[in-house]
Amino acid sequence: MKLQRKNRVRALAVGALAVSGALALTACGSDNTSGAGGGAAGKPSNIKCEGKGKLLASGSSAQKNAMDVWVQNYAGACKGTEINYQPTGSGAGVTTFLQGQTAFAGSDSPLKPDEIAKSKQVCKGGQAIDLPMVGGPVAIGYNVPGVDNLVLDAPTLAKIFDSKITKWNDAAIKKLNPDAKLPDLKIQAFHRSDDSGTTDNFTKYLKGAAPGDWKHEPAKKWEGTGGQAASGSAGVSSQVKQTSGAISYFELSYATAGKIPTVKLNTGAKTPVDATVGNASKAISEATPAGKGNDLALKLNYTTKAEGAYPITLVTNEIACDKGNKPETLAATKSFLTYVSSKDGQSALKQLGYAPLPTEIADKVRKTVATLS
Repeated sequence: MKLQRKNRVRALAVGALAVSGALALTACGSDNTSGAGGGAAGKPSNIKCEGKGKLLASGSSAQKNAMDVWVQNYAGACKGTEINYQPTGSGAGVTTFLQGQTAFAGSDSPLKPDEIAKSKQVCKGGQAIDLPMVGGPVAIGYNVPGVDNLVLDAPTLAKIFDSKITKWNDAAIKKLNPDAKLPDLKIQAFHRSDDSGTTDNFTKYLKGAAPGDWKHEPAKKWEGTGGQAASGSAGVSSQVKQTSGAISYFELSYATAGKIPTVKLNTGAKTPVDATVGNASKAISEATPAGKGNDLALKLNYTTKAEGAYPITLVTNEIACDKGNKPETLAATKSFLTYVSSKDGQSALKQLGYAPLPTEIADKVRKTVATLS
């Protein structure tokens, strides 16, 4: 954790200070449009501050490092509203939102039909909608002594995470890495213990790209056989960092912060694909609309074989009511979500290992945020 904090502070030195734990920062209270806080590059962010009071939100831990920056920048530009985002995991965030306890939620998976139906009890006269906000690769981090360049494919990953492959010198891994000195070492596969959108996206990839080897249905709750569990992206990445033979899945920002090597994927393209922001953006650009009306949910392509396209990606959605938002938090919610979807808000993401939204999607998000009522 100390290593993560140190790395984050260094990465954000030009524009914002990293914060840890729940975010409780003072933010806007007047119509200050000068954006005194600046973005991650130190430029004016043109944040329009509206609303006063306490804004509570929770959910995706995948976007925590992005929220660190956004809330810090927003607080620097505005005074008067306390923004508190807690990275409790996508499942817990959606549940809390549907109970009417938060102004918005972060989820790495689009809302399900039953969740949308339930939201009508909270969103009086409306319903909850998905607002794509953060994109990026789900990296496969590993800790194998003597191996700093590792290639795996979907079938092999499926077998590893379902306890069908248990040693690092297994023949299937050797075939993909003929020049690597693979040790006779037990594989320690870690998965999320909490309901997680990252788990949902990772298992969607396994099911889509290796259906013959991954028999479980994709879900926020881990369904694989065996393995060990840890809470949150911070938890599983920390276990990989400190456990010889470990492997797990988490957002690239956690791999970068922890200096954890990541797997290159053999997707069927000519060259194995690295987990990078640019490669994830190529895959996300193939996403298609999946929502109805104001719901901007996206369907990702987990089986792309395009050169340089990294297929294990996720898009974190902010979940809010299209109509029926609480009057006491509506103005601040719109103000904050307008900033994070803006060019300045999105440009702060690249250095953290996130992929800014494609321009067309970001434009739709801003227009939809403006209509929230």
